Amino acid sequence: MTTLTEHSAAPGPGSSTAAAAAQALNKTYGKGDTAVHALRDVDVRFETGTFTAIMGPSGSGKSTLMHCLAGLDSADSGHIWIGGTEITSLKDAEITRLRRDSVGFVFQSFNLVPTLTAEQNITLPVSLANGKVDAAWLAEITRTLGLEGRLKHRPHELSGGQQQRVAVARALLTRPHVIFGDEPTGNLDSRSGAEVLSLLRRSSREMGQSIIMVTHDPVAASYADRVVLMNDGALVGELNNPTPESVLAALTKLGA
Repeated sequence: MTTLTEHSAAPGPGSSTAAAAAQALNKTYGKGDTAVHALRDVDVRFETGTFTAIMGPSGSGKSTLMHCLAGLDSADSGHIWIGGTEITSLKDAEITRLRRDSVGFVFQSFNLVPTLTAEQNITLPVSLANGKVDAAWLAEITRTLGLEGRLKHRPHELSGGQQQRVAVARALLTRPHVIFGDEPTGNLDSRSGAEVLSLLRRSSREMGQSIIMVTHDPVAASYADRVVLMNDGALVGELNNPTPESVLAALTKLGA
């Protein structure tokens, strides 16, 4: 049964069970009369091995929250943890290294290098870090994602859904603490989008991957275990075991 609950739980510092967490997070853009309070005292935690969607009306702060959690943007105050490491006190070089080692990204645009094969795109982050690819894990990922017959193809030889599967494989390869998805199916048709969302859900349930996804689509959000709802920079509730209908109803109440 899907239930709407008011958000109240604070994350607690450095919890070993949290893939990512934030406490008392504030972010303001601009000053004076033009100031926009993008985040207002946000407390949230994302458990390891779960798939969470962040939703809310336009301007609710969902993208800002994801960018701060991922270390792509800085908060004005508060604390953020990724895999037990507080990132708000890290220097730029340390944050860059942590993103490389502990965070995966899947964006709306696939961000594949057109001159590289699918396999080279998947292994690119490891290559750039002068690391060694875990061949067995690469084989398992590509088999799970149905890419075995496409590894020598370049992006223009792949469908949109296949390109996004390559992006998902790239994000999974380093076994990050958490994968952030920013409208990952926004450029896909409904069939390809459902395919990619199913793969994200499987990676969470079968591989134990932690996924945090920003989306505006109630159908996309229904693939998640949990939906966190935002409005005016604050967390205002959450849905467990969401359905497209329950998500749409919750968003309607928020005026989305």
